[in-house]
Amino acid sequence: MASIRPERVAAEIQAAVAELLTRGEIHDPRVGFITITGVKVSPDLSVARVYYSMIGSDEKKAETQAGLDAAKGFVRREVTKKVKLRISPEVYFTFDGSLDEGDKIERLLKEVKAKEGW
Repeated sequence: MASIRPERVAAEIQAAVAELLTRGEIHDPRVGFITITGVKVSPDLSVARVYYSMIGSDEKKAETQAGLDAAKGFVRREVTKKVKLRISPEVYFTFDGSLDEGDKIERLLKEVKAKEGW
């Protein structure tokens, strides 16, 4: 039987990272307006993969990724304090491209509707 603890910890980490971003505690100018879309935590709680999305060019996305990578240590320390974990999970930021894919599919469906006259 799988434990639900990693899911609960992931939800708490997501809330903690979102709070850091809303309060502006990450002072890196490369990190602009991003949305935390989810967090996945390994079963042993040693790794937390934080998924985010943003609107912007590929260059801007790369800058944001670099800013988040630079802030990993700070985020890890703050998450450990707020979530009160014995083991401090290694934090990795990953761009979530699902919103871009959803927009692309919606645009294609609109094109088909226009061509077919629906």
